[in-house]
Parts: sequence; C-alpha cells; structure tokens
Amino acid sequence: MKEKILIVDKEVDFTRGLRAELEKKNYDVSIAVHKSHAQEIVRTNKPDFIVLGVITPRGDAFQLHQWLKATPATKNLPIVVVDAPPEKQLVSGWRRDEGLRLEVEDYFIRPIKPSVLANVVEKLLDEATRKIKVLIADDHAVIREGISALLNMQRDIVIIGEATDGQDAIEKTIKLLPDVVLMDLAMPVMNGIEAAKQIIRKCKEVKILILSQYDDEDNIAASKKAGAFGFISKKSVSSQLLEAIRAAS
Repeated sequence: MKEKILIVDKEVDFTRGLRAELEKKNYDVSIAVHKSHAQEIVRTNKPDFIVLGVITPRGDAFQLHQWLKATPATKNLPIVVVDAPPEKQLVSGWRRDEGLRLEVEDYFIRPIKPSVLANVVEKLLDEATRKIKVLIADDHAVIREGISALLNMQRDIVIIGEATDGQDAIEKTIKLLPDVVLMDLAMPVMNGIEAAKQIIRKCKEVKILILSQYDDEDNIAASKKAGAFGFISKKSVSSQLLEAIRAAS
C-alpha cells in the first residue's frame, strides 16, 4: 500500500510542485486548503504524514496542529511545518507564540524547493514508520509473555515470532529474518550460545541479545565469544532491554 501524505496549504504553486515530487516517490498525496477540509481528510483517509503550511484565516494552521496533537489517533503523526517567507510573516503564516508551542519533526521557511522538501519528507517518513523486527526465543511461556508485553508498548518495535528452543530459534530466524533475536541462554534441544553461533554464521545481519538470569562472568564471556551483540540480565530486562534492542538495530 502507498503511504499517504496530506499537504495543507493555500498556495497552488507550492502544493502542485510538492505533490508532483512526492508522487514521483510513489506516495498517495491529498491536498487541503483550509482547516475543516484537512480534518475531514484526516478522519476519512488517515494520512501517514502531514505537511502543514499556510492557510487562512491566520491561526487556523496552529489550531489544526493542536487538534491533531489532542486526538489520540493522530497525536503521534509526523508533521513538518512550512512557514511563509520572512517578508510575509507579519501578516501571514505562523505567529511567533505559535511556533514556540509546536510539536513537529521539522520547520521550514519558504522559499524551499519541492524536491528538497520531498526528500526530507521521505527520510522522516522512513524513520517514523520503520519498526525493529524482534524474535523472542525462550522456553518459558511466562518469560515470553512478559517480554512481549513490554515490547508491544513500543511504537518502533514489532514482535515477528517466538521460539521455544535453540533449534526452533535458528529455523525461525532463517525464515523470518528479524533484526534482533532475544535469545535465552539455557534452553532445551540447543542452548542459546550454540544457537547464536549458527544464526550469526547463516544470517550475518541479524543481531543476537543473550538473556539469562545468571549474569556471571563466564556467561558474559561465552556470549561475546559466540558473537552476540550483547548480554542482558533478566533481573534488569525492563530497563536495559529496550536500549539494547534499539542499539542493535
């Protein structure tokens, strides 16, 4: 499916040029020229990204911004603001006090080339929509459920599978190609260290994080020797695990 971008701006030349550049990148682009039209598109079309420019009456763009941030379904929607040129800012565009309260990914002042802005949108949209794919390998269902509950609360992480032993972890890693495998150290059939070695040989881009309730030096050293990206003690899994997953990806 094409990612959807909404441009909210009253200037025809600006919207036409930006739309053409975004459509070259295969985005589905909608245009709104006033606040109520933009709100209607947001409700019905559910855009993935918004370019918020200059509309009339002055202040409506900021009100739209506030509405988006106050609405649960859109509060995390990535937004860039494109303000009026300096010579018009006394009578048009965003007021200074509005700018100080903005929660947006970036802010630009015209003139800006549509091709340049389209590249910025593409980069920000890629960052906003990319999710870290994680495979959880642990033979204890309670542990898998606990880790899943933590990861499911993160916007940038998605669980793509679970494994119950080392051999299962290898097979599912080859099939699903996660970014990160959370590997329990002690598992039946094949332990986490041996499974990590095989995964690293067969799937060089996959990062392994070894999890264990025993954080002694021997286990840490064995994990490093196997080529694991990191070692996380299950005692501190909630605080360190998220940082480690993001660092590994």
